[in-house]
Amino acid sequence: MNTVPALPPIVSREEWLIARKALLAKEKELTRHCDAVSAQRRRLPMVEIENRYVFEGQDGPAALIDLFEGRRLLYVHHFMWIDAVDAGCHRCTNAADINFGPANLMHFHSHDIAFAAIARAPWPKLAALQERKGWALPLYSSYGTTFNHDFHVTLDESVAPIEYNYRNKAELLAAGMPAAALSGDFPGNSVFLRDGQRVYHTYSAYARGLDSVDTPSNFLDLTVYGRQEDWEDSPAGWPSRPTYG
Repeated sequence: MNTVPALPPIVSREEWLIARKALLAKEKELTRHCDAVSAQRRRLPMVEIENRYVFEGQDGPAALIDLFEGRRLLYVHHFMWIDAVDAGCHRCTNAADINFGPANLMHFHSHDIAFAAIARAPWPKLAALQERKGWALPLYSSYGTTFNHDFHVTLDESVAPIEYNYRNKAELLAAGMPAAALSGDFPGNSVFLRDGQRVYHTYSAYARGLDSVDTPSNFLDLTVYGRQEDWEDSPAGWPSRPTYG
């Protein structure tokens, strides 16, 4: 049975304006805080990449430095592969459709940034997905490498100790993550800098650390019902669904 969601209180335009201005002050405070955090991000140190990863793409084998396409910076989207269905994650697929098209890639390139989506599935499976979707984005397979495990976006205790979002296994369990969930692929991105022939890791984010690049969710956050996900702090009666439902 369909239920009608609750509604916000109805007030006069004057009362609404008072409430909106109070929220605006909080939004400005948040913007200034985000700017300060971004300034700290630009001051992070970096770590040289010593592992000689070899990926597979539409033009054959490629080293990590090749993914820069001669540019100074590289943004990597860790494209999740879901073993249960042997297919790409639907959210990563949506991100590729929405965020990684020619217009955004051209904008990256204008700032000396290359883009690559990297998944651990064998290349033939990724090639089939890319052809089916008609993507022009650079897509690579890390199959046969430890890349996903080294950057903690694939959890497999037989390959590497469990770590996600800068927490080890004990910390994840203590935070309430079920032990059975500590396997497979998880959301993440990584950023690299090239200095000549040397490559450095400058940044990685995981889980809700990716919110700022999740374009659809940013739009949903501006609406009265938000993302309609069960973790949100919403008034009683607001529509809600499981986060990955």
